[in-house]
Amino acid sequence: MQASVDRVRHPFYLLSMSRLPPRPRLSWKDDGTPVDERVDDIYYSVEDGLSETRAIFLDACGLPERWIGRDSFTVAELGFGTGLNFLALWDLWRQKRSPSGWLHFVSFEGYPLEADDAGRALNIWPELSDLTDKLIQAWPHRAKGVHHVVWPDERLSLTLHIGLIEDTLPQSQFRADAWFLDGFSPAKNQSMWEESLWPMVAERSVPGTIASTFTVAGAVRRGLAGAGFEVAKRPGHGRKRERLEAIYPGDRGPCIAPKPTPKVAIIGAGIAGACLAYVLSVRGAKVTLFDRASGPGTGASGNPMALVMPRLDAEDTEQARLLVETYNAARSFYVGLPGIEHTEVVQRAKDDQERRRFAKVLDDPPLGLEDLEAIADGLLHKCALIVRPLEVLAVLLKGVEVQWNATSLPNLTDNDFDAVIYADGWRSQDRFTWLRLKARAGQVSFVSEQNSVPASALASGHYALASGTDRLWGATYRDHDGGDPERLTRDDDLNRAALSDLSPYWMGALASQTVSSRASVRATTPDRLPVIGQVPDYERVLETHAGLRSGQQVGAAITRKPGHYIVGGFGSRGFTFAPWAAQALSSMVFDDPLPTQKSALTLVDPVRQILRDLKRGQI
Repeated sequence: MQASVDRVRHPFYLLSMSRLPPRPRLSWKDDGTPVDERVDDIYYSVEDGLSETRAIFLDACGLPERWIGRDSFTVAELGFGTGLNFLALWDLWRQKRSPSGWLHFVSFEGYPLEADDAGRALNIWPELSDLTDKLIQAWPHRAKGVHHVVWPDERLSLTLHIGLIEDTLPQSQFRADAWFLDGFSPAKNQSMWEESLWPMVAERSVPGTIASTFTVAGAVRRGLAGAGFEVAKRPGHGRKRERLEAIYPGDRGPCIAPKPTPKVAIIGAGIAGACLAYVLSVRGAKVTLFDRASGPGTGASGNPMALVMPRLDAEDTEQARLLVETYNAARSFYVGLPGIEHTEVVQRAKDDQERRRFAKVLDDPPLGLEDLEAIADGLLHKCALIVRPLEVLAVLLKGVEVQWNATSLPNLTDNDFDAVIYADGWRSQDRFTWLRLKARAGQVSFVSEQNSVPASALASGHYALASGTDRLWGATYRDHDGGDPERLTRDDDLNRAALSDLSPYWMGALASQTVSSRASVRATTPDRLPVIGQVPDYERVLETHAGLRSGQQVGAAITRKPGHYIVGGFGSRGFTFAPWAAQALSSMVFDDPLPTQKSALTLVDPVRQILRDLKRGQI
């Protein structure tokens, strides 16, 4: 299946784009030093940039000695730049890492470089070439939000917040053991050194945290001291006579033995449960998966092919940013797995309302030109994915203990598990009726052909996928009252009509083929966003937030069920949401740095429907 694409030169090529993170105004000195002309400052010195990083940040923060014997160690950084500090730290971690520990690196960048420019800047250090290649392969696409990458074999994670520091730092959640304060010079880049940032740095520091920086500017000294740090000047490196060292006071106590391996039960072995099992196992949990089915891919995650493509909203809202971030997280997560193919998606507007939305998206796009392009009457998504679910599920579940045909489910009171995560789709409604989940049946049609074609996709309300000799199209979307859905002739007819609208040529080519179909049930929420997070204590929330019924402002904390989590309500976007959801829940189970913004978790918090119903007087 191939579709002609008429590219058009839309005004967004020429606009200053507020939804996209700005790029630095990069130039290069004759010796190869990168310069951001926006602030008239260099990223590092080519002469001794790496040795300077090692002296001012690694040595000054007491590394590697301070992470020895630790379960996990978190380094935070203001100013990711080329990633040189991260690579120097990674190199040290490889040499002298804690045998069973994890290293987490959390960084903030307002003006991210292009991957090619970062590679050019880092290639002058051949001793880091292996790590440079790994970093550049995982370099984020141009979009605001959080980019989270895990290298399981290295026991290392990178959480990169992209956006202006005054927006991103307040939305982050982690506790740092060390800080690399490495923005451009305070005299040239004041926003990265604002006094208002230092209390937030302190809030995200554990007792004994060491923060180090190359600058000794008085405003920085006073700001750190005012936030509670003990600040002192120390000998600098090279031509820098002095540097600053700041210690957050308090005794962390003696080094404790590694925590016991958490035992986690996951209910449901679809894409949500499989991603959770994989992410948690990689992080070090002992996972047991329970499913009523006799094997993988029997439910909504078992279609022959699935599509990962973005839903792009016209306005720059928190929801719009969440949708972009989950799409980017899915692409990063699936890369390199069997059953994954890159494809372009030709998305035509299905009606005038969508046509207007597309125009607004293109006027201020949330993704860069490497991802998104204007075409006649639509959008071209250049980096989408076709997924073969059974192949992907097999990889994610490899090595995981799975109890198929499970008739009894685990209970935390049995003391067998430290956490239970409910990931069984629409069946969660029986357990948590206050979620107001709806079961929606969807049917796809598919066929195998003799002719093999490259991966391609069409979308306009419905979608059509082609890969090799396989073709799939659909899907219908109707209310369902539970149980196993039936395959309906009328749904096959609806799919056939939708395919004819998408591609009359392709429809004609399949006219003589024997078509198969498959129906499954998906869960949706009233606001069409998933539910991801710790389960609230329903009865207790009704008590503490009763004032919402009469319009009062209630500031009480939400009481949660210890050790109970839920993930679901993905609708038709399970393969897009599941990796992001798994990473978020893993951070909760292990108390790792949050791989997203706090506001994003608020959008998907399971408690939100209870609070809405209270405000509306419905409970």
